[in-house]
Amino acid sequence: MTGMGALIERLRGLVEMGGPVIALIAAVSVATLAVILYKLWQFRASGVGRHHALRGAVAEWDRGENQAACRTLEGSRSYLAPVIDRAFAADPRDGTATRRIEAEAEARFSRLERGFRFLDTVAQVAPLLGLFGTVLGMIEAFQALQSAGSQVDPSLLAGGIWVALLTTAAGLAVAMPASVVLSWFESRIAEERALADHALSVVLGPDGQAATQAVPQGQAVPLGA
Repeated sequence: MTGMGALIERLRGLVEMGGPVIALIAAVSVATLAVILYKLWQFRASGVGRHHALRGAVAEWDRGENQAACRTLEGSRSYLAPVIDRAFAADPRDGTATRRIEAEAEARFSRLERGFRFLDTVAQVAPLLGLFGTVLGMIEAFQALQSAGSQVDPSLLAGGIWVALLTTAAGLAVAMPASVVLSWFESRIAEERALADHALSVVLGPDGQAATQAVPQGQAVPLGA
């Protein structure tokens, strides 16, 4: 028997011992792994954390180098680049346009946060599923002990207990990685949101508004005026 076949047989044996609760936890673990892998791919494809060009463009805009900022932004692969590009072209005094740009940025964060609720639910429910399976297993163990009557075999009770505790261990084994990965995802999104807030405040704030209002040539106000 190959290594994969032996692993499958071992998993099948665990499911048979733990009952339907173990099977449910196993299904949840597969779905959780699929969501985590998808989110990692989505973060990488969206350029999460890769905002070097975008930061440079915002810094140039803050210095009043608007043309250079637009050229630098064209080289950015960040998912926030289209939002900042619209902010560059918007009138900071137009409240409607500003709100639409901010809403677009929030919509992009919302797409990145899809699946977080599922991971949070797994982190909370998987241990409860394991505990539920343990309670059912303990009930069966004590029923078997009662059926044995006066001929009580301690190994019968011990075997039932460790099989019952198997579901709790399985639930914790699924919940703990899901909780850790979810915390990491949320911290990354918090950093992304802080970056977007800073960039939009620079471009659409009072300083950004002043930068876009270039004084026409020949109409500069003398210093002594």
